[in-house]
This record gives sequence, C-alpha cells and structure tokens, in this order.
Amino acid sequence: MAISITFHGAAGTVTGSKHLVEVRHRDGDVRRVLLDCGMFQGEAVDRGKVDPNRHFGFDPAAVDAVVLSHAHIDHSGLLPRLVAEGFRGAIHATAATRDLCAIMLEDSANIQEADHAYDLKRAKRQGRALDEPGPLYTVDEVRPAMERFEAYDLNKPFPVVPGVTCTLTDAGHILGSAAVHLTIDDGERVLHLTFSGDVGRYVDRLLPEPAPFPQADVIVCESTYGDRDHPGVAQAEEELLHHVREACVVRKGKLLIPAFSIGKTQEILYTLNSLSNQGLLPRIPVFVDSPLAISATEIVRRHSRAFRPAVRAELDRDADLFSFPGVEFVRNPERSKQLNSRQEPCIVIAASGMMEAGRIRHHLRHGLPNARNTVLAVGFCAPGTLGHEILEGREVVHIFGEPVPVKAAVHRMGFYSAHADRGELLRFLGCQDPARVRKLFLVHGIKSSLEGLRDQCAAAGHRDIAIPHKGQTFTL
Repeated sequence: MAISITFHGAAGTVTGSKHLVEVRHRDGDVRRVLLDCGMFQGEAVDRGKVDPNRHFGFDPAAVDAVVLSHAHIDHSGLLPRLVAEGFRGAIHATAATRDLCAIMLEDSANIQEADHAYDLKRAKRQGRALDEPGPLYTVDEVRPAMERFEAYDLNKPFPVVPGVTCTLTDAGHILGSAAVHLTIDDGERVLHLTFSGDVGRYVDRLLPEPAPFPQADVIVCESTYGDRDHPGVAQAEEELLHHVREACVVRKGKLLIPAFSIGKTQEILYTLNSLSNQGLLPRIPVFVDSPLAISATEIVRRHSRAFRPAVRAELDRDADLFSFPGVEFVRNPERSKQLNSRQEPCIVIAASGMMEAGRIRHHLRHGLPNARNTVLAVGFCAPGTLGHEILEGREVVHIFGEPVPVKAAVHRMGFYSAHADRGELLRFLGCQDPARVRKLFLVHGIKSSLEGLRDQCAAAGHRDIAIPHKGQTFTL
C-alpha cells in the first residue's frame, strides 16, 4: 500500500543512473523495478573511497525487473554485474537498445580486462603488488545479462511485474533511446510515473524529436544541460567544416575528434558525408578508429527506419549515409598504431567521448604534444574525466600514468551534444500540466545545471521540485 523511489545513482552527478521503484501491496508483497543500471564514471569514482560501481546499495537478487532507457554505459554498464550478483528478472528495452548493449557491454568488459592486465604488468615491473580489485565483470559475464533482455516497440504497453505496466516513447537521444512511463497500481490507487532517460535534441539531424507523453503524477527528469542552450543547427555543418579546414589545411595537422561510439560518431560521419556530397570536404583521409563505433554504425544502418523521414528519403539518393570517399574504418590494432606515427593531415574519430578509455587515449598521448594538431570535443565530459581536464585548459594531463604536455589546439562544438539543452528540456516537460504533477525529481546533472533547471521549472509552474542525493528515498 505504498510506492517509493530510491536514487542510487545520477543523483547530484551525471553518471551511474539507477533509480529503484518499490511497490508494497496490501498483502505484504513487494515488487521492485530498477530504472537503468548505469556505471559511475569520472570524479564520481574516487579511488580513495569505496568504488560506487562495486556496491549497488540494494540487493540485486531482490530486484524483480529492470527497465532500460538506452544503451549508454552510464545507464546500462552495470547490468552484467547486477546479474552476476543475483538478479534473475527480465531487462525490458527497445530492440535497438538490446542490439547496442550487446556490443557496448562486451566492449566495456574487454576494456576492463585489458586495463587490469596492464595494471598487473605495470605493478610487476615496478616490483609491487597490485592493490586494486579486478574488473567489475568479464566478457563471459556479459552473455547471461544479454539473455535476460526482452525487446518492445515504442508506444505499446507491456507488463513489467504484477501491478506495474510500462510504455516506452521516443526520447530522441540515441538510436533506441526511450522515456519510460510506468503505470503503478498498488491495490489502492494508480500512480503514473515518467522517467525521462536522457532527452535528445529537437533539432537532431538523424533522429526524430522527443515525443510528448501522457500526463504523469511523478516525473524523474535528466538535467545535463539544464542551465544552458546549445548553438543553432544551421551552424553545425559550417562550424565542423571550419574546424576541418583550420586544423588540416591551415595548420597542416591532425584533427582528433573524441566521440561516443553510439550517436556522436554517426552524426559526425553523416555531416562529413553531406559535406563530401556537396564537394566541400577537403581531400584528406578520415579514420574511424574504434571497433565499437564501427559495429555500432552497422547496427544504426540496420535500424534506419528509426531515422527522421527526411533522412530516410536521402537513402534513395545515397545508399550509405555514413561513408564517403576517403574514409577508412579501422578495426585492426596494428593499423591503429600506424596512425599514431602518421605526420600528414588527417581526421581521426575515436572513442571514448569523455576520453577516459578506448583508442582516443593513444592518439591523445601522441598528438597532444604537437602544436600543429587540434582536439575537437563534441559532447559532454563529466568532471574528473580526461576530457574535462583538457577542456578546462590543463597544460599537462596524465595518460596511462605518464605526464603529457597539452600543446595542441583545443576546441569544443556544442551542437553535437545528444542531450537536450535548457529550452529543449522545458519543451519536453511542456506537454504536462504542472498543477497535476505532484513531484518533479531532477537528476543526471551537476549542481549548476540541476539548480538552473529547477528555477526554470518553478517559473513554469511546477510546485514540488526535488534534487535528490545518492541513497535518498521518497514515498510517492
């Protein structure tokens, strides 16, 4: 006879999304539904304290079901650990999210195993014991998690647990992303709870805009850019072309673009393809140096029905919107290493977007000391990440434990963010009658963005707005 929600991640910070909804029925039965199961990243993982990725704050075996908003690691990255620690329910998501998680989670496990092997080798070389634990999970532990996925179409209700049904609507963030709408009946009343997941752009070039949703009693909304607005869409192609010409033609160096494998990489390739089709792209090599991004691009091609209608129409004229003369997709690690010693102008697109993992770190280690090179950040970099350090102007950063001077030019493009800005978040919430929303929770943001969006929502008429902290429980 009670409904509650506990915020176990992305509370007062951006990463680690995990929100546990508990429904207590009159007969004493308790059902638990976990909204997302994300990994903490950046400064949210403090090596001097308990690693939050190793302690859920709840018993995984007591969770009955997971509803997953999308495939990004800060929303899905702990699913294998959840299953390894006893979760035996279903993981509900869209088909595209399931397909992307299959490659994302395996890649995450591979990175963790490789990093642990490197740490062991380095400790042995230094004659000391390794005082850090092993990977959060292994490649072998990914498959049992994937076997628990159940895929659903958008806008079609499905049962989650007794007393709880769910409908997914398009969030427009990345392929397969969805806002989650729970209808909860505890035997005495019905509560409508909406979880935004990550809200996308209304001007995204590939994906449809976020869909309006039915009136909710309780809303949990992301706030990544709750205190700022992004540049206009008309500037995107022109600005990217400017950076390409300035970095590769004028400075005659490399343009290094750290990009998330899902979403950002495809958006950049789509823009470069458009420039190429118009005859505007300089004749310089473009390398997509990320096996995960290559696999993700293949999945995006298969789900082209999810594109905007205008983009689908382009396929009649251009069968591949992500490839063009001069682009090379690099899977082989030896070929990737060759790019580090390359001196000629080129564009390198590599994961990860926050520069915390992946091949981009090798390119940065070799490329940052060269003043002819340019780093172009195209997305959010959480505090504590390598990307954040570079963007805030550090003269020296540490990569693989070694100091690296930052002499390359560093720039940022705001348009390519897959997150809604302040105005778009208000537009997303604008389909609601604020007087009928009993509680609005703001999550997935840093202090300034959370407080900025809170003030805007209050001005729009929302009366009860909370910014929860990690571990805080609210009775709904």
